[in-house]
Amino acid sequence: MVDERNPLAVLLLGPTGSGKTALSLSLAERFHGEIISCDSVSVYRGMDLGTAKPTPAERSRIPHHLIDVADPEQPFTAGEYSRQARAALREIANRGKLPIVTGGTGLYLRALTEGLFTGPSRQEDLRKRLRRSADQHGEVWLHRLLLRLDPPSADRIHANDTPKLIRAIEVCLAAHQPMSQVLTRDPLTGFRLLRIGLNPPRAALYDRINQRCAQMFVAGLVAETRALLACYGPVQALDSLGYRQAQSVLLKGVSDKAAIAEAQQGHRNYAKRQLTWFRREPDVHWIEAFGNDPETQRIATDLLQAHQ
Repeated sequence: MVDERNPLAVLLLGPTGSGKTALSLSLAERFHGEIISCDSVSVYRGMDLGTAKPTPAERSRIPHHLIDVADPEQPFTAGEYSRQARAALREIANRGKLPIVTGGTGLYLRALTEGLFTGPSRQEDLRKRLRRSADQHGEVWLHRLLLRLDPPSADRIHANDTPKLIRAIEVCLAAHQPMSQVLTRDPLTGFRLLRIGLNPPRAALYDRINQRCAQMFVAGLVAETRALLACYGPVQALDSLGYRQAQSVLLKGVSDKAAIAEAQQGHRNYAKRQLTWFRREPDVHWIEAFGNDPETQRIATDLLQAHQ
């Protein structure tokens, strides 16, 4: 039985291509769960092939949340993800279902569980002025400005990290005090968290990643990218893996073969970074296999039963 005062939530994490979708579907069907995506690109409508979203058939089997909730030109931050994902967690638990958070965006997962600092909201006019100033004076100008406003934050943020510099300056000016003095977090409470991690053998993972990338192009990733560019232009969301390489085919005349090879390398590198990030997560029950492996599903089922 679900403890209504402190319900269980499953966090299923692992690198791209490790079989998180298959395992999340298996657990959701067995334990009356619903799936909350934790992927920074799957939130965007129309970006389907390059994100390996669950298929329509898979989504018809189990309710999914935080997929197709924004258009590609809309900014969707880790903070917005945290707000919507926490609301979905509570809604699912209140209906007596098991929330299963699955995906590979480590920053979004951390925002969900640990919270982000509660600072002022985005101010687009100020951001535009700061970007214009940076274009005029060079990126180092932003770092110098932050150094005057908030030396501790300037020490922490790299001089070339324009988005973080702009956010830090924005907070300092809006809050009328250094960002380093208003940093507070709002960790998730009210849930027991069971973290299950997938870490299949590296060579097999890379083989699967290579096959998946090639299949994305065969399935029509270049055509999907062309349609997105025609509708939204070269928005930031389209700079993500897969779409970046598809754009090189469309705009630079790169061959499909070269684009696929670049996408494969990019996804393999991304998988390594994901594993490094997720190794910092506390209390992860690691399974050294793919999520669609029957033995993996048995181990995960036993873990879930033991924590209910």
